[in-house]
Amino acid sequence: MGLKIRLARAGAKKRPYYHIVIADSRSPRDGRFIERVGSYNPMLPAEHADRVRLQPERLAHWIGNGAVATERVAKFLGKAGLAPMPKWNEQPVQSAPKKKAQERAKAAAAAVAAA
Repeated sequence: MGLKIRLARAGAKKRPYYHIVIADSRSPRDGRFIERVGSYNPMLPAEHADRVRLQPERLAHWIGNGAVATERVAKFLGKAGLAPMPKWNEQPVQSAPKKKAQERAKAAAAAVAAA
């Protein structure tokens, strides 16, 4: 049985709220879980103290028992100092402008500079 530390969605439509839970990797996202160890409220500002709430002692217990955090939860744990900060790519390479778009942008910049 693989244990995951992941987000389970709660809250109303267009008003997301997530519980950070320990769950079997085979169970559904919002389905059965073993223990609730925190919460995440993305509606609050990034600097607000209650945006991410964690129970450090329970998280340390489950990590010691082999639970693996998902990418988003690993970022929360890294910011809280409970685990090493994961590598996080802000902009994937796929979303970079392609060759023709870069040429058009370069030509437009040159035209503005010449005018």
